[in-house]
Amino acid sequence: MSIAAAALALYLIYLALAFGLRTIIQVRSTGSSGFHGIDGEIGSATWLAGVGFVVALVLGLAAPVLALLDVMAPIDALGQPGLQAAGIVLAITGTVATLVAQFAMGASWRIGVDPSERTALVTSGPFALVRNPIFAAMLPTALGLVLMVPSAIAILGLIALVASLELQVRVVEEPYLRSVHGQSYAEYAGRVGRFLPGLGKLA
Repeated sequence: MSIAAAALALYLIYLALAFGLRTIIQVRSTGSSGFHGIDGEIGSATWLAGVGFVVALVLGLAAPVLALLDVMAPIDALGQPGLQAAGIVLAITGTVATLVAQFAMGASWRIGVDPSERTALVTSGPFALVRNPIFAAMLPTALGLVLMVPSAIAILGLIALVASLELQVRVVEEPYLRSVHGQSYAEYAGRVGRFLPGLGKLA
């Protein structure tokens, strides 16, 4: 199997587990899929976060497909066996970490925010280390796939993912959690980092 085919297989497995399987479990346990879609006025930060996330997913899928079709060659300087091996490890580790964090959320798991909802504030397990462990785990997964197929499309997809997650967390989720959980969230965010332990604490 070529490295591009392996990257495509890992990406499809990731999508199936992180979105497909998790959604099925959510529906069975709560009756709701947990999806809230893209909202906000067109051009707003909220809208850009949702659109950027979708764009990142599409570009992440396009990268190995285009490599398999010989439409876009990898960047030679990055297409080294050692980096590709590291990419495989990162992608698999990130996938497992994403699933662990998703299941730690329990019934509070959502994609997007509905301001009318009031879900429990999860602060245990991986959420005791960082406030956004699902997003934090997505980043090494995406980086691993970029290292496996290091094309311009793959790098652009990684940039889109980082930008959209930053927007989603800072502009959408943190204000929502402040409004819903008040002092409890303020104390939690004051002692736990945003994406990395100790970094991005809120004053």
